Amino acid sequence: MTAVSTGPGNARRDRDAQDGTTDVASALEFDILFGHLKPRERLVEDVLMRRFNAKRHAVRQALAELERIGIVTREPNRGAAVRDFSAQEVEEICELRAILQRRAAQRMRLPANPELIAGLQTIQKQHDKAVVARDPRAIDRANEAFHHILFSACGSAHLLGAIEHYAYLTRAMRLYPLVDPDLLELLRSEHWAMIDALKAGDRKTLMALVVDHIQHSKRMYLQVRQASRGATRLNDERRTRVSRTGT
Repeated sequence: MTAVSTGPGNARRDRDAQDGTTDVASALEFDILFGHLKPRERLVEDVLMRRFNAKRHAVRQALAELERIGIVTREPNRGAAVRDFSAQEVEEICELRAILQRRAAQRMRLPANPELIAGLQTIQKQHDKAVVARDPRAIDRANEAFHHILFSACGSAHLLGAIEHYAYLTRAMRLYPLVDPDLLELLRSEHWAMIDALKAGDRKTLMALVVDHIQHSKRMYLQVRQASRGATRLNDERRTRVSRTGT
């Protein structure tokens, strides 16, 4: 019999699974990434304990994990909240992503080889099926796989790593379009257009597509963010009136 070694990382994951930390973190990540929890929305420990029937230490560990991956913030005496990218941060990150993705398209060998085209087509068919089924998790998985294969073709592991780092940083932002059927269809069609450009050796079109593709989620996130801030301001004003008048 072969002995199986368990390092500290595996031991911690086992503990997290046993005490419910993993389940809490996964559920909250889903709610944040798919827009059920909005930017700046508070994540109150007592509420989460009741919702998930979890112990406080499991909820705190889950929030710590979500803070580590960049979608939750925690402040002393204020607790946790869904991360809110400022409008300037959104613009700056999307500008950087555009620069990186345009450079990746410049580096790709065109026309693309048949193996790359076949791999992208296979993944995109999975994405198409997920869009038709309105399955957000499947859409997300296929989308991530499509872009990984696409940008791997740039031939630079460091450039690919930078692209994926900033893509993950804005992961919540990028998933907002999944709730909009028309926008989903547009994103799906842009994937096929990228494949066509790779096949045809049309670098100019490919470079434009990989940049334009970023803009849809940026616009939608900023709209949601503005609406969320407006709602928060109205609630604050109501609470202030109530505290002053007692009614």
